[in-house]
Amino acid sequence: MENFIVSARKYRPSTFKSVVGQASITTTLKNAIKNNHLAQAYLFCGPRGVGKTTCARIFAKTINCKSLDENVEPCNTCESCQSFNQNRSYNIHELDAASNNSVEDIRTLIEQVRIPPQVGKYSIYIIDEVHMLSSQAFNAFLKTLEEPPAHAIFILATTEKHKIIPTILSRCQIFDFNRIRVDDTVEYLEYIAKEEKINYEVDAFNIIAQKADGAMRDALSIFDQVVSFSGNNITYQNVIDNLNVLDYDYYFKVTNGFLKNDIPEVLLIFDEIIEKGFDAHHFINGLSEHFRNLLVCRDETTLKLLEVGASIRESYQEQTQKCSQEFLFAALEISNKCDVSYRLSKNKRLHVELSLIELCNITSEKKKPNDEVTENQDTKKNIATQQQAEPQYKKSEEKKEVVQEQKSKPILKSKPKSLTTFSIKDKMKQSSQENVIEEETGVEEKKEPDQILSNEFSEKELIDKWHEFSNKVGDKPRIFNTLTSKDPKLEEKNIITFNIDNNLQEQKINEIRNELMDYLKRELKNNQIDLKLILSEVEEENNKLYTSEDKFKHMLSKNQNLNTLKQEFNLDLE
Repeated sequence: MENFIVSARKYRPSTFKSVVGQASITTTLKNAIKNNHLAQAYLFCGPRGVGKTTCARIFAKTINCKSLDENVEPCNTCESCQSFNQNRSYNIHELDAASNNSVEDIRTLIEQVRIPPQVGKYSIYIIDEVHMLSSQAFNAFLKTLEEPPAHAIFILATTEKHKIIPTILSRCQIFDFNRIRVDDTVEYLEYIAKEEKINYEVDAFNIIAQKADGAMRDALSIFDQVVSFSGNNITYQNVIDNLNVLDYDYYFKVTNGFLKNDIPEVLLIFDEIIEKGFDAHHFINGLSEHFRNLLVCRDETTLKLLEVGASIRESYQEQTQKCSQEFLFAALEISNKCDVSYRLSKNKRLHVELSLIELCNITSEKKKPNDEVTENQDTKKNIATQQQAEPQYKKSEEKKEVVQEQKSKPILKSKPKSLTTFSIKDKMKQSSQENVIEEETGVEEKKEPDQILSNEFSEKELIDKWHEFSNKVGDKPRIFNTLTSKDPKLEEKNIITFNIDNNLQEQKINEIRNELMDYLKRELKNNQIDLKLILSEVEEENNKLYTSEDKFKHMLSKNQNLNTLKQEFNLDLE
């Protein structure tokens, strides 16, 4: 039986060209080799599984290759390349800092650095997970890293750059590796599947790439796992079953339930998801992602942000046509609140179900006002029809039947009273922030002018009501202090004056002017009163802030010897 080699090792890149998703870094490294601009130390940092150690090995192999091709790739035929491929090269040394992180380990490395290479020009030292070194080990390594021998090149790799001391960072060329995009991962998985002669569905590889979260090594490990599960035929259904991933179809079905306000259907779908062993928090996170994808699909310019397969992309484009932008914004807000408060909830299932019910009510709330207007209009038509038909009854018995019929319908009995013309604004005081209120009957009726109130009041009553309002705005210290700094005065019958000291106080009073006037008009029963703000006249000289130079001039006018004292001792005004 042939020994199995995992895909992460079998298809590990051996040239710069085969590295996936790091084109800018590989191009920089090749140009450095081509132009002989090699630094003494490099730092490769980034997430796990994106090719840091792989690039370090390819870089080390290419540096010592004796016959590079025109694309600055190793030849794989010279003695240096062959020894590297057979893992017997004495010019490339790898150290795992996670298990060799003491000062003694670094001292051994320093002693080894002094030995020149046997084959080739450089000795390359690759230190993986360098952030695991202790602070004493970093300090011991610092001098060698700063002034290494001419034949030594250090390549440090880490997933946590912030844990490395700044003195080490300042001595390295830093390369930040990116997470590998979903499309690049899918393309590489397709290449491996073709090499292994495995049938596949692109949507299946897309799920694997999303599950890997930008790490190629994780994607290849998942690929091997799925192959063991499904054999030589990788399908979308096999992948979601093996990886316990929630099918996109559930999100599409539950969203259709939201749009139809079908609460029972939505709750049953959620119950089915729970029965299959999926976590409710995982579901609500996926639902938020689903709403985000629907929002992205609404615009052609943002469609590239949708990282799904072709068939699923079509489903998103079809469903987004049914969803309004307002619905998606509201749905995202509800699902996000559910996600944030999920961990604090004691009954987590009920917490999610309440959010699902709230999502179902988004579109029903929009329909409700229109339905009420339609119902009111229908009721009004029935009332008008009866009022027109009533005079036609000539016989008393027929009239009694109509009266009995009206009594059996309480809605028809109460509605004619609501037809009496009245103005709701009569019960409210005039304000700049008045809301437009619609009559229940939906009939446009002529509005009567506001009732004129002109009750006489004393200055003492004014001051009392003024202070009552000031206490209501006590949570706003600046406005409260301004209103209570002085008492208002009643200059004329309906004119209130209030003295202010500066423009800032005027601004603060104007912020609550409408609310203040409404309160005074209502409490004093006089809607004819007006407020005038009077800026106090204070001599500018009394408010002037003197500088050090102004003070010195004033003192100099009284004693000229101060100038001599300043010059002799070279004094400063400050």
